Amino acid sequence: MNELIFRGKDLFRPSWSNLIPVLLVLGLQLGLGAWKLGPVGTFWLVFGTLALGVPLFVISWRSWSRVGTDGITINWGVGRGRTHPWHEVRWVDVRETKGNGSTSYAARIHLTRGRRRSLPGLQTSAIYPAVDFDVNFQRLVNWWEFSTDPTQRSRPGKQLRDRVTPTVFGVILGLVLSAGVIVVVILQGP
Repeated sequence: MNELIFRGKDLFRPSWSNLIPVLLVLGLQLGLGAWKLGPVGTFWLVFGTLALGVPLFVISWRSWSRVGTDGITINWGVGRGRTHPWHEVRWVDVRETKGNGSTSYAARIHLTRGRRRSLPGLQTSAIYPAVDFDVNFQRLVNWWEFSTDPTQRSRPGKQLRDRVTPTVFGVILGLVLSAGVIVVVILQGP
């Protein structure tokens, strides 16, 4: 079987539809910053946004996954990546994440130590659709089934993070932070 490579740069292509919201945010920062913060504050606000956003995009653009005879190698855009040999791969599935009215899917592996790893480059969403996601995922499953013994394969049990959706987590985090602020205000007193 041929080695499979899934690259972030094949998936995360800049487009005008993705660039327009970024330009709107930067324009809003320039306008509100100039009105409330002055030139120095506006510079630091825009610089901070670009200093966070550009490296994150570059790292995701450079990320990749390789599936071959030695196992699955995952690289998140920095360094040489890490190879997980086939005897460590216990299960392969698709993680579904819903949010903001859309759904995204990412292939992931479950390791014998209980860890889970998403595969960069093998994912799809409304913003970055991958029309061949299902075909590529099936190719990954074929490699996994070819390279492992059926006795090694077992579906892992659901963990707390599988049961708690990002929305529920956000609500709980908001409540905990609010309670923390209230406690601090009460302890400081009038």
